[in-house]
Amino acid sequence: MNPHPTTTIGLLNPGAMGAAVGASAVAAGAQVLWVSEDRSDATYERAKAAGLQDVAWLNALVNQSRIILSICPPHAAMDVAESVRMLGYERIFVDCNAVSPETARKVGEMVGQVGADFVDGGIIGGPPSADRPGATRLYLSGEEAPRVARYLSGGPLDVIVLDAPVGAASALKMAYAGWTKGTSALLAAIEALAIREGVMDALEQEWSKSQPRLMAQSEGLGGAAAKAWRWVGEMEEIAATFESNGLPGGFHEAAAEVYRRMEQFKDDPNAPGGPELAKHLLRD
Repeated sequence: MNPHPTTTIGLLNPGAMGAAVGASAVAAGAQVLWVSEDRSDATYERAKAAGLQDVAWLNALVNQSRIILSICPPHAAMDVAESVRMLGYERIFVDCNAVSPETARKVGEMVGQVGADFVDGGIIGGPPSADRPGATRLYLSGEEAPRVARYLSGGPLDVIVLDAPVGAASALKMAYAGWTKGTSALLAAIEALAIREGVMDALEQEWSKSQPRLMAQSEGLGGAAAKAWRWVGEMEEIAATFESNGLPGGFHEAAAEVYRRMEQFKDDPNAPGGPELAKHLLRD
């Protein structure tokens, strides 16, 4: 731990992504706090390995933090913000979750009711690590974004400030994930269709000739299956983003259902990919 931290950051909550972002902030010189109350042993060990400091209770984190980072599944973003608002937090709150611009603005209004400044964030890439510096980007927007960036820059996480208001970072995340995660769901659903119609072998033979990259992408869908429980809410947020901009959101609503059918593989490192995964999407 840096004996003279640049600032104190509260992290809610250190899952795989959150702990890695916290470790990057520690590498940048910050003291990073987290709350162990009601958290699992695995979370405790993850936070400890990342160099985070346990303050046991949320009120302690709120009282000591100059900046709070919310990194959680999108369906929990509003609840996390409300828990901080209820304790009267008045400094900088950064929502780094995969939510629509509208949800981000609602979070900003919520924490702003007690005087907190709000920064909108969007993370693109996997958990940042020292052996892949810059491979993960945190985009920030809002008036206080440059200040937050100063304290988070210096670790393996690449922090990028958008010269734009609250909502822009979330919009960028929605557009990016709309393609990467949305097309993964589409690919799995296409394979399920081919299996049901009895043409999977023929489709694979055609792919090998005309779309060889799809074969490798298909086999890699086990990683998506392990994360599907978090991606359901993200697809719903993307659908809402499309609809709020006068575009059809049905594709990503369907993608949410595809991932919902993969939830049995939650955090399973051995989740299947390819046709074996696609079979689990089929319903009689």
